Amino acid sequence: MTLDLLRFTTAGSVDDGKSTLIGRLLYDSKQVFEDQLAQVAQASERRGGSGALDLALLTDGLRAEREQGITIDVAYRYFATARRRFIIADCPGHRQYTRNMVTGASTADVAVVLIDARNGVVEQSKRHAFVSALLGIPHMVVAINKMDLVGFSRERYEELVEEFEGFARKLRGGKNPRRIDTSYIPMSALDGDNVVEGSPRTPWYDGPPLLEWLEQVDVAYDHPDGRPARFPVQWVIRPANGAAAPAAGVDAGERLDYRGYSGQLASGALRVGEEVAVLPAGARTRIAGIDTYDGELEEALAPMSLTLRLEDDLDISRGDLICHPDEAPAVAREFEADVCWMAEQPLRAGARYVLKHTSHSSIAAVDAIEDVIDVHTLARVEPPAQLELNDIGRVRLRTRAPLAFDPYASNRRTGSFILIDQDGNGTVGAGMIAQTPVVLGA
Repeated sequence: MTLDLLRFTTAGSVDDGKSTLIGRLLYDSKQVFEDQLAQVAQASERRGGSGALDLALLTDGLRAEREQGITIDVAYRYFATARRRFIIADCPGHRQYTRNMVTGASTADVAVVLIDARNGVVEQSKRHAFVSALLGIPHMVVAINKMDLVGFSRERYEELVEEFEGFARKLRGGKNPRRIDTSYIPMSALDGDNVVEGSPRTPWYDGPPLLEWLEQVDVAYDHPDGRPARFPVQWVIRPANGAAAPAAGVDAGERLDYRGYSGQLASGALRVGEEVAVLPAGARTRIAGIDTYDGELEEALAPMSLTLRLEDDLDISRGDLICHPDEAPAVAREFEADVCWMAEQPLRAGARYVLKHTSHSSIAAVDAIEDVIDVHTLARVEPPAQLELNDIGRVRLRTRAPLAFDPYASNRRTGSFILIDQDGNGTVGAGMIAQTPVVLGA
């Protein structure tokens, strides 16, 4: 039996204890090898520690990070328990590394937002919670850390829960309501209270420790019955052109006539015999067969990789999208999106980039910058002349070829894209397609 996979990210202000929390999680769940512990022990001694392990060093692996005592890059770690597999993305807390956080959190199912029990809900805590909501992360657990430094005060914990919940209500409301399930856990990452095991020092807390919460949280928000089918075509298989047809279910006489459309089902389900539409052209046909590495299927569920055979010989190429006709996404050349800018060279109106959306690529022009998010107030302010490095703003784009897309809030796979510099071929922006601006509050 294969355990399901949970991706989660940690975020919060500088020195809230993100790296220490992950180190404690790995250490107490016995996921650290002896040679790793030896290296951490040596590094802890070099940093002038008291003899205790500095568990933050299990994730702060870069030399520059160790020297500065902060997390700069996104540190990924994998571990597994008897119940579930995990991928952790430890994201930096500094404002100037917003792009790193967006990258690390873009595929997460859960956001773990840390709050220092002494300092309370600060600007960076709100900013990371806002970015998590903007990225469509459906579950958020607020780890109120360093409770040992406030005497494990129940009153302080409840005060911080009330303060953060007031902000979370703003994230869920407004013109663009977000599906965010918020939970709260009092803990001490340094001592291990409520990280892997429950703590006797919080008898007033009757919830699970963090690891148990992560093992039990439901991540089936993208269940195939809950989202329309989206199948971006990545490759057209034609044996006559040198590509090999799948052997399973296809006899030798049919191989030369084989035509299949391969890719990964981004969401939903597809079944043999169903009518489908091919976008952006809009031609309709039916599914004749579903081929996989393990043989033919009657039904495919996301996120399976597969090859579709269709009843009609249509003009289909890489970048087209196959879906149900009555649940088709929007098809347009113009749309608005929230863009996190990741390059030193600013984004300006009139600039052109390569837009990569699922398996489709097209030249895109920036028609206008509509607004930018003020990282201090998290409000949208008047449109600037340009987006600077780490800015997040609403941008109006126009593509050379029609694009089949969903709003990001409806489908993260078909509502996201990246912008690529035409000259240097580097990724300069990450976008989330929207219909109306995100507004905090009602």
